[in-house]
Amino acid sequence: MTTLQYKFVELIPDEIEPGTIYITLEYCTAIHKCICGCGNEVVTPISPNDWKLTFDGKSISLYPSIGNWRFPCRTHYWIVKNQIVIAKDKLDDKPKKKKKKKWGFL
Repeated sequence: MTTLQYKFVELIPDEIEPGTIYITLEYCTAIHKCICGCGNEVVTPISPNDWKLTFDGKSISLYPSIGNWRFPCRTHYWIVKNQIVIAKDKLDDKPKKKKKKKWGFL
């Protein structure tokens, strides 16, 4: 398993180092480089409707999982106590949108 370091910062730095997640509580945001090595920056807003951040004094966890649907790598993983837990499946298919029912009128 890969370990991710965390840094609590006031502002997100211009250069994001691989293997580090930067967390700004003032702006309720975390950012890190995709763990696959593609170089894309993954931004996770922290709020009741988005991701939840847990800090136990030694490690951080983010919930729910991170699914990079828009990146070519389509990597899917969790961050649990500074550890990267890769999902067994890659994101091969985009989430299926529910089809709207078409109502016919007589």
